[in-house]
Amino acid sequence: MPFSSKDHTFVVCAYKDNAHLEECILSLKNQTVPSTVYLSTSTPSPYIEDICKRNDVPMFVNTGEKGPAADWNFAFSQTNTPLVTLAHQDDYYEPNFLETVISYANRRTDTLILFSDYYELKLGGVQKTNTLLKIKRILNWPLRFRCFYRSRFVRRRSLSFGCAICCPAVTLVRPNVGFPVFDQTYRNSCDYYTWVLLSKKRGSFIYIPKMLMAHRIYAESATTLNLQENIRKKEDLEILCTLWPRPVAKFINHFYAKSEKSNQV
Repeated sequence: MPFSSKDHTFVVCAYKDNAHLEECILSLKNQTVPSTVYLSTSTPSPYIEDICKRNDVPMFVNTGEKGPAADWNFAFSQTNTPLVTLAHQDDYYEPNFLETVISYANRRTDTLILFSDYYELKLGGVQKTNTLLKIKRILNWPLRFRCFYRSRFVRRRSLSFGCAICCPAVTLVRPNVGFPVFDQTYRNSCDYYTWVLLSKKRGSFIYIPKMLMAHRIYAESATTLNLQENIRKKEDLEILCTLWPRPVAKFINHFYAKSEKSNQV
């Protein structure tokens, strides 16, 4: 049977009292096709509870292991649909995000993950292209073609030059990825390492070359803070060393880290 919107769940991963949380939830509620929307957090507060009540969104609280990967695994575990998108609290999803994802999900039955192109939201407004976005689109380009969906070689070559997959733009196919999904080895690059591990499995990676969501870049965002602390660069190097000899990995990481400066404000 083909997938429909009834087979999908959005889970908003919330951390502390984020000013953009309600905007994110509303973008999920206003999709062209309806989907279940949950919220998952390890930092419950009256602020988050009020937003959930106002928007009729069930809230699940992680009282167990903490950290990005652990929080994402907990959020994923609260769902029971075959398609799951873990939405980040400060991002925005275009109204046709889900409708488009479902149409691509129905292309194959062995899909592991689907992920779309995206743009950035900054204080200066919408930014649809910059050095980092251009690099990611080049790296993902082969995976837009059906003939390469199942190619482990192609997706691993793409990932061997940096993480071109935007985590909140990913939809996971539960029956095919298994559980737990996210590896907890790394603090900031847990998504990158998870995609590398999944790239070894049989099944399809499907890239949707459409800007279906916006990733918000601002001073307090986790991406910006981790880049400022140089965490991502160190962890990415370790991951790249699993794909290349160390000298090659260091060379690639040096130039990829430079392109990530667009994520600093």
